Amino acid sequence: MEFPVEVELAQPAPILPTGPHWWYEIKLDGHRTVLWRTAEAVRLQSRSGRDVTTWWTDVAADGMALPPGVVLDGEVVIVVDGRISFEAVQSRAASSPARARRLAQEHPALLVVWDVLALPSGDVRGRPYEWRRAAMLDVLAGLPSPSRLQAVSATEELEVAQAWYDSLRDTGVEGVVAKLGTSPYRAGRSAAWQKIKHAETVDAEVVGYTGAPLQPRMLAVRLPDGRTALSQRLDAPLAAQVAPDLGAAPPAGQAETAAGDAYTAAEPGLTVEVLASSAHRAAVTVTRLR
Repeated sequence: MEFPVEVELAQPAPILPTGPHWWYEIKLDGHRTVLWRTAEAVRLQSRSGRDVTTWWTDVAADGMALPPGVVLDGEVVIVVDGRISFEAVQSRAASSPARARRLAQEHPALLVVWDVLALPSGDVRGRPYEWRRAAMLDVLAGLPSPSRLQAVSATEELEVAQAWYDSLRDTGVEGVVAKLGTSPYRAGRSAAWQKIKHAETVDAEVVGYTGAPLQPRMLAVRLPDGRTALSQRLDAPLAAQVAPDLGAAPPAGQAETAAGDAYTAAEPGLTVEVLASSAHRAAVTVTRLR
């Protein structure tokens, strides 16, 4: 396995999946990070594949206690006043190396680990999630205590996962990720991983779309707090309902959401009801046309 690795991504879902072999993990609001323990050092990789070791030297230092050859997948988070702070993570990631070191002294980071991709014996991505989780826990158990590397909380009990979802929102927890215990680690978006984020029903103004106006795939919407985000893919009935309005006016050019997602701009005027998460990168599901 060569640096960087393409990570597995969870598909958005409205509710927790049920059935045999589902595991549930707490979803934290931070930066996706892969830790590589090489023969001589530690390298940290972002979701996109950038080397971000310089900004997370406190995590890298604790990673030196891992056996060479270990590769871990997880989320870098920072806790401020008892709450996970995405703003603190963003501030560190956007700072100069010198300032990042100062911020690390003020608010040290944690790498909350949820997977192991490689062991000293080699690549283990083809193993089932349940096997990889047990191996990950064994690796982390060998670290000195305390450590900046910690295992994510996980359960096979649906009731426990629902309690996490219902009760931990005020601590900075985004929701729950469900993972199929029998699944290998696959690069890219996977139905074996599903993320269920906290959301609320709101009305949103349609400001654009992807695809053709008479066959829209997703809508770009402006939420009440001013955020613009792309929706999840529309189902066929909803696409048919909004298509006449989108096709009635000429396209207004190309635009991007704050997250960098491109869409074809449309004249405002159409309103839809959506389920929208309160996280920094809004997860939006269109439920009906207003």
